[in-house]
Amino acid sequence: MAAKPVKCEKTQWLGMPSAGTLLTAEMPRDAGALLSRWAGQVQTVYLDPPFNTGKVFETRLAAGEEDWKTGRGSVRGVAYDDRWPDRESYLSMMRGTLETCRELLSREGTLFLHADSRMIAPLRLMMDELFGESCFLNEIIWAYQSGGRSKAFFPRKHDTILFYAKSRQYYFNLKAVPVGTGAGRHNHMRRQVDEEGRAYRAITSGGKEYRYYDDDPVYPSDVWSDIPHLQQRDPERTGFETQKPAALLRRILACASREGDLVCDLFSGSGTTAAVALQTGRRFVCADRSPLSLTLAERRLDARPGGPPERGYAVEAPCRTEGASAEALITPAIASYSVFLKDFVSDEAAAAGLCGMDTVERWSCGFLRGDTYHCCQSSQRSRRQPQLAPMLEMPVYAGVPCVQLTDIWGNRRFFLPERSL
Repeated sequence: MAAKPVKCEKTQWLGMPSAGTLLTAEMPRDAGALLSRWAGQVQTVYLDPPFNTGKVFETRLAAGEEDWKTGRGSVRGVAYDDRWPDRESYLSMMRGTLETCRELLSREGTLFLHADSRMIAPLRLMMDELFGESCFLNEIIWAYQSGGRSKAFFPRKHDTILFYAKSRQYYFNLKAVPVGTGAGRHNHMRRQVDEEGRAYRAITSGGKEYRYYDDDPVYPSDVWSDIPHLQQRDPERTGFETQKPAALLRRILACASREGDLVCDLFSGSGTTAAVALQTGRRFVCADRSPLSLTLAERRLDARPGGPPERGYAVEAPCRTEGASAEALITPAIASYSVFLKDFVSDEAAAAGLCGMDTVERWSCGFLRGDTYHCCQSSQRSRRQPQLAPMLEMPVYAGVPCVQLTDIWGNRRFFLPERSL
């Protein structure tokens, strides 16, 4: 029952139009490939790049059913390497990335650049140069309370998000992001009630009365203190150390894009931008150089384990054809196939002292058509369902039956299953 490994670097869901693309890309090396496909089409770019910390960020990976049940990863993996030869190397990478983003944006597009105190000053100057000072919109302060407390200086409890437009004809909708109502914001003004029974506060200036109704929506300023940092046990956490909360991306995408618009993230990390875009009806292009990043993003996009996601998406990433073997069996029927995953062994699992099947994060069955794998059904581990399904069903369809396996390190492999007699 040994399955034959095959090479395939494009996947999408069968019979579902793609709402977005996840791909492996390193910036600015792969800028040309991105621009050839999406130049001038992106409405909003969100960038959460490395911060030039000089650190290697690791994440704990869950291997097998027991790890998933306890929520404790027993294997360490590299999320990303934030070490640079020098400051100039980092800034050169960022310049190339920002130049690419400028060309990806449509005329009414906008960009949000997330940074902290280390590099915000040179990045602000770079953005002024590349986009123009007149296209600067906001320096957003995202304030939070998590993390340690320094006694050598005031605790650093905020990040900065630079908000720029491609041109002065940009799209922005503040009314799409209300944060509450005017109730409670009294500002020492006396409460009154109008003829319709609505409560309000009023102030008179220059002979004119200004009314502030308690039930009117209130919108955020450029200081965002109402979105908390993700705590260690937050159910939203993926294990990716620098993961940003979905609430932060929901606000950004809601105010700067509309349903159906294309949004982009070139440092995808844990996949928050892709997940929020899928949930809110945006299209997306999300890239990262780390295979682990794409694995985390796929886990979040497949909101319904065992079935297709809410909307289809495509993945473009290198696959491995060596260093592993799988036992997979397919049983044909009149209108469907039953596909069984029996075993998996790999060099990575052996080096880590693990059972190969325990290192399978996700597997799926589908068809090869040309150079694209069309996924029909998948099974992936989660806290709720820590065990992989041993069998998946798929319809009889034109194409070559195939299975895809993704391991905990983000390695993607494809195999042609043996047919039962």
